Amino acid sequence: MLVDTHCHLDFDRYDRDRAEVIARAAAAGVTRIINPAVDLRTGQAAIRLADTYPGVFAAVGVHPNDSATYAEAMIAALEAQARHPKVVAVGEIGLDYYREFSLKTQQFAAFEAQLDLAARLGLPVIIHNRDASMDVVPILEAWAKTLPDDLKTRPGVLHSFSAPSDAAERVLAAGFYLGFTGPITYKKADDLRAVARMVPLDRLLVETDGPFLTPQAYRGQRNEPAYVRYMAEALAALHGLPDAQVEDITTGNAERLFRLPATP
Repeated sequence: MLVDTHCHLDFDRYDRDRAEVIARAAAAGVTRIINPAVDLRTGQAAIRLADTYPGVFAAVGVHPNDSATYAEAMIAALEAQARHPKVVAVGEIGLDYYREFSLKTQQFAAFEAQLDLAARLGLPVIIHNRDASMDVVPILEAWAKTLPDDLKTRPGVLHSFSAPSDAAERVLAAGFYLGFTGPITYKKADDLRAVARMVPLDRLLVETDGPFLTPQAYRGQRNEPAYVRYMAEALAALHGLPDAQVEDITTGNAERLFRLPATP
């Protein structure tokens, strides 16, 4: 049994065969999928999919690359979305210094307001961090210290983790989980595998980030939740454990972090 903790099922690359993609995931033992938003529109789409498919859950938020149009008034709409019973997190949110789709001032405003929203609602966060660890890490460290005890033990996940080991150590110390995607299976990703090897078992998550970051076995093709097994197998090899044990561990971690209900 597996949980894909990050897949953009609402994206148009799944429009042709979305139901089949979800069915293939179930056949591969992927019992639950978390669909994060990147803006208000995709938040509504993620909620509709969660209402349609029992094993699909949603996260809502404004991605840093979509924060150029962020305004304070949007928080009320995000809060309304976040109160839906199948919304399990605020995300994906964060900072992205690789692309220049939004000014840093806009990214910071959206990020900090959404962290405040998550704390107020008692929801964990799904963090996007691309070439921005110098700012993301201290912001998360400071935020985590303000949380109530219940949320302090499950503040969120740095999804598709790719930062250096010192950043990993700091966010782990702040209580965060780390999610690993297709790059952990790539032949030249030794540095990333070294980081994954040092992560405590109770903080590991597996995700596809579909339709992106397809694992090595299907590289060049569209990614989908059924392939999350390849990330679990890679982590099992790194930690010297049976595949089934890592599947159970990462599933339990996802259930704990996102307060997922029993398998549908």
